[in-house]
Amino acid sequence: MKINIGKLLSLTFTIAILLLVVFINTENNTTLVNDIETENVDFEALQYVNIASNLKFVQKPLFSPQLGKSFTGFKEALGFKESQNDYFRVNQFGYLGKYQFGKSTLRVLGIYHPQFFLSNPELQEKAFIANTQRNKWVLRKDIKRFKNTYIKGVKITESGILAAAHLAGPGSVKKFLRSYGETGFADANGTTIKYYMKKFSGYDTSLIKPLKKVRVKYESA
Repeated sequence: MKINIGKLLSLTFTIAILLLVVFINTENNTTLVNDIETENVDFEALQYVNIASNLKFVQKPLFSPQLGKSFTGFKEALGFKESQNDYFRVNQFGYLGKYQFGKSTLRVLGIYHPQFFLSNPELQEKAFIANTQRNKWVLRKDIKRFKNTYIKGVKITESGILAAAHLAGPGSVKKFLRSYGETGFADANGTTIKYYMKKFSGYDTSLIKPLKKVRVKYESA
């Protein structure tokens, strides 16, 4: 049998190229899979990503911080409920920023420039802390009295009280607690103290120290 040396060399070269391509693809895919860290991963948030080289799918985790019931979790959950954590939002009633502050509350905190406040995320975070400290001081006796009791089927916690005070003001929360839920409050959107008490129950707000007088220091542009 005659062997065509030219065709054999061509075939050998083609096979070598194909093997090289397969090897490179395998190396790339292995690297991609190995780059997916499995330590400290929220596996409930897994999604599929397409590996274009061979159209196969591997699982890749979406990394999302687990804030849980920490104070950071509290303020981020409250900010999301108020504005979806949008620092620059102004609603139809004129409430401002991530935590939807009213101008009268800002004045109590010593902030007299609403537009500067709206453009300054750092100032908004300071204002939230200061306002929460003030609310905790105003409601300190009620927190001690009503904490871990139940009103209208809702467990009363410090974080629930502070969230409700952010919504309705500490005076309205006092009336709600001391009337055992008979004196209620709903904002312009129909959101109630009871709803906030339940939604924001059980967060760790021990970081917040009650202060009678709080003024946010800042320099406007």
